[in-house]
Amino acid sequence: QVQLAESGGGSVQAGGSLRLSCAASGLTLRTFAMGWFRQAPGKEREFLSLITNTGTPMYANSVKDRFTVSRDNAANTGHLQMNSLKPEDTAVYSCAVGRGFGSGRWEDYSYWGQGTQVTVSS
Repeated sequence: QVQLAESGGGSVQAGGSLRLSCAASGLTLRTFAMGWFRQAPGKEREFLSLITNTGTPMYANSVKDRFTVSRDNAANTGHLQMNSLKPEDTAVYSCAVGRGFGSGRWEDYSYWGQGTQVTVSS
């Protein structure tokens, strides 16, 4: 049974940093792509970043200079380091796992974490 356990969300002031983690079980993470998405109240789910099965990172333009995606193969865990956070980054953040190269479309991901709240105050 595949499970993705997220951690690391919380509240931070503008300009601060948070590091999200997504621990995978039931699959070998390095053979899949891991994507990160967020959804704010009243808004559509937004693609943020992914790391491909070969370890190549990709970013949405809105976060590419502030967020860094990574993967710890030994721990079977993905991470999203978020710096210079802004109030508009407030949302529920979710990790997801999909096959191969991954994509920015949430429909292409098969497994999802439970989501973690990130709140950025001004």
